[in-house]
Amino acid sequence: MTEQKNNTYLAVNNLSKSFGNFEAIKNIGIDIKEGEFVCFLGPSGCGKTTLLRCIAGLETQTSGSVIQKDIDISHEPPSNRDFGIVFQSYALFPNLSVFSNISYGLINNKWKKDDIKKRVDELLDLVNLTEHASKYPSQLSGGEQQRVALARALATSPGLLLLDEPLSALDAKVRVFLRKQIRDLQRKLGVTTIMVTHDQEEAQTMADRIFVMNEGEIIQSGTPSEIYTKANSPFIASFIGSMNFIPATIDSSKKVKCNNIEINCDTSSFTENDSVQLAVRPEEIYFKQENQDDNVISATIKEIEFLGSFQRVYFEAKSFSNELIIVDVPSANARKIKLIIDEEINLYFSKQDARIYST
Repeated sequence: MTEQKNNTYLAVNNLSKSFGNFEAIKNIGIDIKEGEFVCFLGPSGCGKTTLLRCIAGLETQTSGSVIQKDIDISHEPPSNRDFGIVFQSYALFPNLSVFSNISYGLINNKWKKDDIKKRVDELLDLVNLTEHASKYPSQLSGGEQQRVALARALATSPGLLLLDEPLSALDAKVRVFLRKQIRDLQRKLGVTTIMVTHDQEEAQTMADRIFVMNEGEIIQSGTPSEIYTKANSPFIASFIGSMNFIPATIDSSKKVKCNNIEINCDTSSFTENDSVQLAVRPEEIYFKQENQDDNVISATIKEIEFLGSFQRVYFEAKSFSNELIIVDVPSANARKIKLIIDEEINLYFSKQDARIYST
């Protein structure tokens, strides 16, 4: 990254927004670097879209400030803020062609006709829609419409690109295709980007940094890897990916006891007799090999789900947990092992892969 890209491009300071007695966002403070792609991630109603709309000036914050490139834009109208925005609903003009939709902002900005044509042709090429220039939105697929919306948002070369759940109305295959296309485009243009999503996979694959939100607050931020491997709460651990949670108690030997089984893990933050939840991700539980004797559990296969690249296997291990234990096995491995319902297998997981959370 260049030195310039290490500079803060957007600073949100102690931002709050209330609707009557309801606090939609509470004292949000974030810094976004120039050229960074960040995601606001969280369940419906967590405040992520309200935060985006306050940054855009589409909502007026109750308190706090928004600073863009060292300029306080907190009370500026949207037209005075340097951003392009793409909504979930595309919001294209149905009576205008693809070319006219993309050129709309340029015409408003009094660009010359030749410059408009050059810029729109450039953008159509960028989003692979050159041959659709004269079509109308109704003649395009959902994915094509969203690419037109993206090109329109980028037409005036904004410093900030805002994406409000841009892929949620599309089917799975198109979503995966557009995820990569948007990310590649963002890298190519170097435009600072904020995306709102409730889809953890979207955030994991697209963002440089994720801000996880719940009940109007940012409860953790970090790279996709940090959020996944070092989730700071059971909420985040279960929201980002899948997780096995097993009720446990810290015992006198500084291990955790799950039903009748003692588990080795880092208990340094807890004291004896604390009630906790042991958490292990399904892909971090393995079938026991000869030389492994750490955290071994005898379990019986109860159900197998085929999920393409992996198989999700549900194990019963009553001496360890009253709930079924989920183990994700790569399909290539599962084929070699030939898993069978009611078969008994020894499972294990490492001390490093076991996390503990307060109950």
